[in-house]
Amino acid sequence: MTLRTLLISSAAAALLSACGNEMPSSGASVPTASEASVFTLDYEAFTLDNGLQVILQRDASDPIVAVSTVIHAGSSREKPGRTGFAHFFEHMAFNDSENVPRGWNRGQIPKWGGQRNGGTWNDGTIYYEVVPKDAFDKILWIDSDRLGYMINTVTTDALEREKQVVKNEKRQRVDNAAYGYTNEVIRTALYPSDHPYNWTTIGSLPDLQAATLGDVREFYDDWYGPNNATLSIVGDINIDETKKKVELWFGEIPRGRDIPVPVPQAVTLDASKNLFFEDNFAKLPELRLTFPTVDSADTDKYALSVLGELLGGSKTSPLYVEVVETAKLAPNVSAWNNDGELAGTFTIWARGKPGTDLDDVMVAVDAAFARFEANDIDADTLLRIKAEQETQLYAEFSTALGKANAMAQNNVLHGDPAYAIQSAAGINAVTAEDVRDAYNRYVKDKPRIITSFVPTGQADLAVDGAERATVWIEEVVAGVTSEEVSAGDIADYEKTQTAHDRSEPPFSALPLLEMPDIWTRDLANGVTLRGIETTEIPLVQFEVVLPGGRWMETPEQNGRLDLLSDLMNQGTATKTPGEWEQAVGLLGSGISVSAGAESLTIRATSLARNFEATLALIEEVLTSPRWQDSAFERVKSAQLTSIKGREGDARSIAALAYDRLIYGDTHPLGRPSGGNAQSVATLTMDDLKRAHADVLNASARFHIAGDIDPDTAEAAVSGLAAALSPSASDRPDYTVPAQDYAGRVVFIDVPGAKQSVLRIGALVPDSSHPDFKKIQFTNEKLGGGIAGDLAQILRIEKGYTYGAGSFVPRNSVERPFTISTSVRSNATQGSLETIREMVRNYPETLDAAAVETTQQKIIKASALSFESLGAKLGTLSEISRLGLSDRYVEEEQAQLVEMTADEFQRIARDYLNEDAFVYVVVGDKATQFGPTQAFATESGKGDVIELDIFGSSVE
Repeated sequence: MTLRTLLISSAAAALLSACGNEMPSSGASVPTASEASVFTLDYEAFTLDNGLQVILQRDASDPIVAVSTVIHAGSSREKPGRTGFAHFFEHMAFNDSENVPRGWNRGQIPKWGGQRNGGTWNDGTIYYEVVPKDAFDKILWIDSDRLGYMINTVTTDALEREKQVVKNEKRQRVDNAAYGYTNEVIRTALYPSDHPYNWTTIGSLPDLQAATLGDVREFYDDWYGPNNATLSIVGDINIDETKKKVELWFGEIPRGRDIPVPVPQAVTLDASKNLFFEDNFAKLPELRLTFPTVDSADTDKYALSVLGELLGGSKTSPLYVEVVETAKLAPNVSAWNNDGELAGTFTIWARGKPGTDLDDVMVAVDAAFARFEANDIDADTLLRIKAEQETQLYAEFSTALGKANAMAQNNVLHGDPAYAIQSAAGINAVTAEDVRDAYNRYVKDKPRIITSFVPTGQADLAVDGAERATVWIEEVVAGVTSEEVSAGDIADYEKTQTAHDRSEPPFSALPLLEMPDIWTRDLANGVTLRGIETTEIPLVQFEVVLPGGRWMETPEQNGRLDLLSDLMNQGTATKTPGEWEQAVGLLGSGISVSAGAESLTIRATSLARNFEATLALIEEVLTSPRWQDSAFERVKSAQLTSIKGREGDARSIAALAYDRLIYGDTHPLGRPSGGNAQSVATLTMDDLKRAHADVLNASARFHIAGDIDPDTAEAAVSGLAAALSPSASDRPDYTVPAQDYAGRVVFIDVPGAKQSVLRIGALVPDSSHPDFKKIQFTNEKLGGGIAGDLAQILRIEKGYTYGAGSFVPRNSVERPFTISTSVRSNATQGSLETIREMVRNYPETLDAAAVETTQQKIIKASALSFESLGAKLGTLSEISRLGLSDRYVEEEQAQLVEMTADEFQRIARDYLNEDAFVYVVVGDKATQFGPTQAFATESGKGDVIELDIFGSSVE
């Protein structure tokens, strides 16, 4: 995946402190308000003789270990003509190394119960894993071998295979996505051709295709020395033992060349540049204004970050008032600063409503600037921005992996694992005068890059005087058959001699999983409060779940509850949207209302000390929404704009059509989330008031996780429970229609699509069925992440896709087993054929060895299941929603252990029946309809059924 570095600008009113040794640390503390909690970040740090910097922190709250390796080499280290190479090398580094067999990195870590991934951005590359602690030694083996002993194993075949994977990633994220080329257009215009930020991290397809083995070795030799890296380890470790292990595994790696510290390369514009692009996938016009600013070492970045929040970060901000409320040109607007190691940018963004002339948006932006200049900076707003940083800080460091990644990145980019302290101090020290100075220095009347991305054929919506931007676009050619690639033979090389035996280490003692203790309290009106107490960080997450959702809507009301949830996010009867944001933000809290298929949910995160005050706001927004016509019209317009926007998203088109084919138009699960243009257009305020009355009559479910004891939680929540008035009304009972599309192939045309989106599957029983959990277990080998057969064959072996998987959602009603992937266009037929054969042959692959591996993978992965507050809250929600036991995970694991190979095979035959699958293909009709029909004919599935992007028949 491609990462964008997240600056931990966590300023808050907290006293922040850190301790470390042998590496720089700020040692600073931030002046604090008297009621603020104390945040500490304790770690040990040391440097090996070869220059590798190491950070260790013991966190024994869960039996897991997180390991993060950051290389100080991102896309800014590349050469023109070899763009995207840092990201491409990241992919290559997940293959074999001299002592780690092919497939171990991607395939075995998930089977050990772990998670692994990597990412690249302008200034660095990260590799990270989190595993049950018994696999910790194995991760040190893999990571050290990747850093020191992988280059000799790279072959031409492996290179060609990985090229296809990375190209598929670019097609999925950029070429086949609305507004995907925006970053490329801006960078090319802003930075000179020889500036390292001139090109995007993912690079260009021609450059990727031109990569050679020599390029791979050169990049490795130049940048992958241990003295250009930081290793961070956080988890249930013994510090002294871990120091010895790190020395053992990493100490022999030869030091790399000495690399000078990058020097910032600021850019300036003599005049504004005005560009437009007709986007094949965009359905809405989008405007961006990009101003050159400062690099990450410049302290002006703090004032610029606050400026972004003040200009466009709230419903009282000038941009929101002028663009959204007054001119009514867009449903939202935002502004932000992005500082890199070499240079930075300040961006203003607005995606207009359908048909909006972006010249009008420019006028509104200018009016926003005038408003900002004419008014004083509100002291409470400045305080709110700072207060929110404390909660963000705790959230960033709430998991072992979050801490490992943050400390490694901060050490590489800032020379301080605890850079969060300095960043917090910087934000906290920003004054209104600092913000005004930053605005005058970098934004007011300054040259900028103006980009207008408009739907194809609507160039008249672009800002007046814009020149057409050009990007290289891959041509989709009819009649081209898919080219299969593979990793080929193992490389022939002389193995590097090492003093330490680099054979695979054994597992250590298996950590025992125990679900966290769950407490319950019975409240008024039949409400049960479930909770999990944890004192690791002073945060609390809470949710109120009110059953209903699309289940309580008629087809004509589709989108009603989504619209209600949006309105409830607009304030309350006594608080305007701006006052509401201010009240929540000054507590450092976050409150959001959202609608789903079966419920409306209010979720909140707060500092433990502010939970009661946050809960009072939750009660207010639940019981007293802002029934104001202007707020209603605003959220209705925003929802209609969102509905129009998804018409350009091939994956959304596929998902909506797939659900409609399975459930039909009358079943709530066959209707689109958020409604459709016809239903939403007819909704009124009275419709929302009736929906709200239904919400208050629902039998609510309360869940809480965090630093709060049961008695305190019960006392705080009792008033909210008493405010509800549940009735005995039953949820409507819907019948799933006959599966008329079972065994058929459906095609939806998105002209010019660079990939084909595939969504394939059929209904299976609901979670109350005795076989349901067995179906989920049986699916794991087929579609469970990167280690699943689908990803291993379609991505790793054939290079057809960036990712593929399958899933079976736990639910109270029948839901489909679903295979999902996006494949390069000329691999459409080959992918369909491969998936068909894999599913048909799947029962035979479930032998005793495969079953044992699957059982171990699922059981060991449970060690990671309850670490974060969000995971704990999710557990409570599942228990309440589906009536599960408080020990359901342990009980289901016992069921898993008892399953034999014969039982796995029976489940696969009974429920993963390919003959019943509906195949949905969304792609370029001109080139891919023929191959899709060929697949359907050869498979005996009849003629392909063609639908439009709304899921209706094409006559």
